Amino acid sequence: MLKLFLPSEQIKSIFDITPEDLKKRGIKGIITDLDNTLVEWDRPNATRKLMDWFDQMREHGILVTIVSNNNEQRVRAFSDPLRIPFIYRAKKPLTKAFKKACVQMGLKREETVVVGDQLLTDVFGGNRGGFHTILVIPVSQSDGINTKINRFFERKIMSALKRKGMIEWEERN
Repeated sequence: MLKLFLPSEQIKSIFDITPEDLKKRGIKGIITDLDNTLVEWDRPNATRKLMDWFDQMREHGILVTIVSNNNEQRVRAFSDPLRIPFIYRAKKPLTKAFKKACVQMGLKREETVVVGDQLLTDVFGGNRGGFHTILVIPVSQSDGINTKINRFFERKIMSALKRKGMIEWEERN
């Protein structure tokens, strides 16, 4: 059971993902979480650096879809100016939204990675759906109320993974 919470890989930030590396691995699409993965949970818009990252992915033919448990207003306000497709109220860790994102991008799960900052939603859901999962360090040290609850359980799972030598992880920035 613990293996379902184990990410395929761990990186510091979304900016460590390059289109060249993805293409070498046959990856054509990214399903990414929004809050504390791309930007702080309370930041309404993308940073210039993130906009450049999205442009770089687009230039290399890598498709990106945001899959968030947040509400439509939050996700639409962030995604629309960037012309990034999105799925809101995704109910992660259920796998339906991940599969829907693949269908919308016209990709197979083997051609897609799931990126997020939470074990309980992004990694667990992505793993349950058969995706390659990438865990990033949260971009903010604060969380919304629902995420605070998840972080409590996440710390326990992370400790168990570390004790068993299954994961090495850096704490938040």
